[in-house]
Amino acid sequence: MPIEQRRLKEKSLALASALFPYEEWIPTEANIWVAKSRLIEQYREPEKWEREMAQVRILTGRGSVAYFLPELEIKGETGKRYADLVLDGEIVEMKTVSGTRATLRTQFKYGYKQGSLLTENCILTKEHSVFIWLMSDISVGSAKAKIAGELKNRHDKGSCICFFEKTGE
Repeated sequence: MPIEQRRLKEKSLALASALFPYEEWIPTEANIWVAKSRLIEQYREPEKWEREMAQVRILTGRGSVAYFLPELEIKGETGKRYADLVLDGEIVEMKTVSGTRATLRTQFKYGYKQGSLLTENCILTKEHSVFIWLMSDISVGSAKAKIAGELKNRHDKGSCICFFEKTGE
């Protein structure tokens, strides 16, 4: 494992373990670890599992290191869950988006909130991101403008990673 990936692995494991100290991390593929409690999803919701694995492979294929976090509901918000993973030492929520700029905005805002909730009581980081797999004809410029508008005037450290299905970038 190259030095940079080893550093990212250590940083990611430290954050994932700080967030969930009693969790066991299972290696599933190169640069991908999954919380043991989340592995049930592979059998319970195989389509969701495959979609999430496809998303994270895009990132790990480019040198990132990912730790899938336990699938936990946000207290007091039925059906809403915390962020999906720690990627390169940062909390990340993954979203697949098809449709309009309004859909992109809604999914980004929801994913951003999921990530920020995990950082509230975390001393290791206040950074979080949303990874969006964009499966629509929204242009790069249009998507950047919409996300930039959502990030404007925010005081926390958050960002967006976007993969455009149409162009493969």
